[in-house]
Amino acid sequence: MARPLHWLATATAMAAVIATAGLVQPATGTPAATPDPTANGPQAAAPDAAAVTYPLDCNGAPQAVTATAQGDLDGDARPETVAAVRCEAGSGTPPHAIYVLTQDRTEGARPRVVATLLDTGKRQTVTELTVRDRVVTASLLGYSAPAVPRCCPDTKQLAKWRWSDGKFRQELTDSAARSV
Repeated sequence: MARPLHWLATATAMAAVIATAGLVQPATGTPAATPDPTANGPQAAAPDAAAVTYPLDCNGAPQAVTATAQGDLDGDARPETVAAVRCEAGSGTPPHAIYVLTQDRTEGARPRVVATLLDTGKRQTVTELTVRDRVVTASLLGYSAPAVPRCCPDTKQLAKWRWSDGKFRQELTDSAARSV
């Protein structure tokens, strides 16, 4: 049976391991295998989220881009932009839509929406949006029941999407929404 002294010794050992890990630093310098991103000329710029007309009906109210993230999602060496967009409302918490934007290689081409990852019909609000390792991740706030006031989301969920076989597929995440 574990005694308090045993737990104290275990906690002390764990603290020492964590402290030691914080002191160990990675090697400095750039590995020889890392390609120079400017070697093939300037990199393409990610599409400008403010230059797009979104397929979001706001009944005359303006649209607002509240978060963006950029990265190469489809492996073509050109960055895409992911945008969280909602209607500007006077009160409450309007739901977001999440769109993926791309831009054709031709000069003067405008950015355009190529995919909708989250529709406003889901009635969720985006609090964080990232693109890392070709995966879009969003933290979403929502409502546990229709009676919950629209000002006060009471659930939180993590959603992820990855480009696969020519379309975005939502990956398994914590599908059970948690209370906020």
